[in-house]
Amino acid sequence: VVEFAPRLMPLQVDDGGGSALRRHIEELGVVVHTGAASSEILVGEDGRVRGMRFSTGQDDLHSDLVVFSAGVRPRDELARTAGLEVGERGGVVVDSACRTSDPDVFAIGECAVAEGRVWGLVSPGYQMARVVADRILGGDAVFAGADLSTKLKLLGVDVASFGDAFAATPGSESITYDDPVAGVYKKLVVGPPEGRAGHRRVVGGVLVGDASMYQMLVQMARGDMPTPERPEDLVLPERAGDGAAPAMGVAGLGEAAVVCSCNSVAKSEICSAIAGGALDVGAVKACTKAGTGCGGCVPLVTELLKAEMAKAGLAVNDNLCEHFAYSRQELFDLVRVQRLSSFSEVLAGHGAGRGCEICKPAVASMLASLSNGYILDGEQAALQDTNDHFLANLQRDGTYSVVPRVPGGEITPDQLIAIGSIAKEFGLYTKITGGQRIDMFGARVDQLPLIWRQLIDAGMESGHAYGKALRTVKSCVGRTWCRFGVQDSTSLAIELELRYRGLRAPHKLKSAVSGCVRECAEAQSKDFGVIATEKGWNVYVCGNGGARPQHAVLLAADIDTETVIRYLDRFLMFYIRTADRLERTATWFNKLEGGIDYLRRVVLDDALGICDELEADMARHVATYQCEWKATIEDPERVRRFRTFVNSDTPDPNVVFVTERGQPRPAYDHEKPDPVTLAGGLR
Repeated sequence: VVEFAPRLMPLQVDDGGGSALRRHIEELGVVVHTGAASSEILVGEDGRVRGMRFSTGQDDLHSDLVVFSAGVRPRDELARTAGLEVGERGGVVVDSACRTSDPDVFAIGECAVAEGRVWGLVSPGYQMARVVADRILGGDAVFAGADLSTKLKLLGVDVASFGDAFAATPGSESITYDDPVAGVYKKLVVGPPEGRAGHRRVVGGVLVGDASMYQMLVQMARGDMPTPERPEDLVLPERAGDGAAPAMGVAGLGEAAVVCSCNSVAKSEICSAIAGGALDVGAVKACTKAGTGCGGCVPLVTELLKAEMAKAGLAVNDNLCEHFAYSRQELFDLVRVQRLSSFSEVLAGHGAGRGCEICKPAVASMLASLSNGYILDGEQAALQDTNDHFLANLQRDGTYSVVPRVPGGEITPDQLIAIGSIAKEFGLYTKITGGQRIDMFGARVDQLPLIWRQLIDAGMESGHAYGKALRTVKSCVGRTWCRFGVQDSTSLAIELELRYRGLRAPHKLKSAVSGCVRECAEAQSKDFGVIATEKGWNVYVCGNGGARPQHAVLLAADIDTETVIRYLDRFLMFYIRTADRLERTATWFNKLEGGIDYLRRVVLDDALGICDELEADMARHVATYQCEWKATIEDPERVRRFRTFVNSDTPDPNVVFVTERGQPRPAYDHEKPDPVTLAGGLR
């Protein structure tokens, strides 16, 4: 690499960033020459390139191929011929309206000198084009410069610069972190002190080797996000305190740890498969059988795959799927900020192709989280997975489960009688769940509206057992009945369940409220849990079961009920915004840089300045909630979708039950009568 400037990428990075970038590139075996001006390309007798000669006296550089990175130089021949004003270094001079020295002629893009410079990027060209279009239509738009923030990967190295990267703003200062061992360079430029407190705002910066904070820092530099009180924390590494923090997530698993319980596959087997060339989840499944059973370990397998690939220096793809070149978090932010309301809009603006079984349910969940509309209206219906498609959980025999909501486990005698009557009328299997609800299994799809009409008449509503949403808020009886209880856990559990019911998330959510430290509701094993104390409530987050059960961690202690709700509003919405698809809170937390200290700064201290937004998002959800089953049975057109066969009202003959312990259960194949064929065979 031969660079005329004294450092690599001189327009994007400073000397420190250039040095860090140079170290990365030289480690790959690439020789770098900076401050070197070429004077001649050496050509052999056969007419082929043989090398390069420098004007600065260095030895000739032998080479068989020379590639020129020519940069941008304005083509202004036409302007010169027409007698238009051109810049000292070329380019057509334009004013803030993109007019040239002839008021009837406009110039835009890389041929134009606007604000005293040639911009050389496509985005400023688009902005100039908008200005000209507005002016032609009689408007008064102006071009006042453009954001030249950029993030790219150069030979596998993350490089980014944004805002005032070279501290040109009067009174600005730089905060620099340089770790040559890790190959990371970060420079943060903060503006002059503002206000009485002397608060400094991020105005620019340079990142080399680690650009994970780029999007957030760009928002701060643009003024769209407030800068925290201690801006240095944005670039300095987290400290574990006196002792090293325990490894979390896959890093904390021993080599012999069983990742897939169904097939008894250990971490070491999966790592060996990855080292042997299994570089996607499908290949790992084929080699080890991990994830081919119940599928509950697939998120952990995926996390392990990414960690091992990163360790090996291989590129890790975080794209949602082949149709969207964004992670789930990035796509969620695009949908939120641009207020997109349909999959078609999202696909047209940010995707390609027609979508798939990965991105369609993921986008459907984002839209539901942001708009809270009826999920089966219009094109939304085609996006839902099997369970959401019929607002019920599909069972292994083709029937569905019916799970009404029982907030806090509190249920009236009349509601119990209604459940019993429905189970008898439709021949359903009933079971009291670990989350204090009553499940009814074995309902045919055509029976679902009939069952739900009776449940809603009895004052019940959808329990969302079919959705990636809040399932239950489990509770003990608390101080109302228990002699050990110190707070009213049942009332709080009901309040939380009714507040967060229907809240769509990257994965299902479970919660609990215990009335004392005896923890009868098992709040510390939930995605969010609350435990009563003599002074108020302790809030725990990010514990759950799954492939690797994990205890929750303490978020806040001894707080009142109002504060509990405020913190949980923020926590849940922050998780929904930033988690990956199908990622439980525990897995999300294990990947969260900074761990619980960072989460407390975001949720309790509002370090990112987004808590007002998070609370407003939750308030909108609460205000617009509707029971999906109530909305369904009140609309005959919506009810029409619940049919087993398109062209027949005949029940599915494959649904066969036998009796066990006094209740129906699905018949196994050897217990079923001979198959029944419908007339014409069309189902």
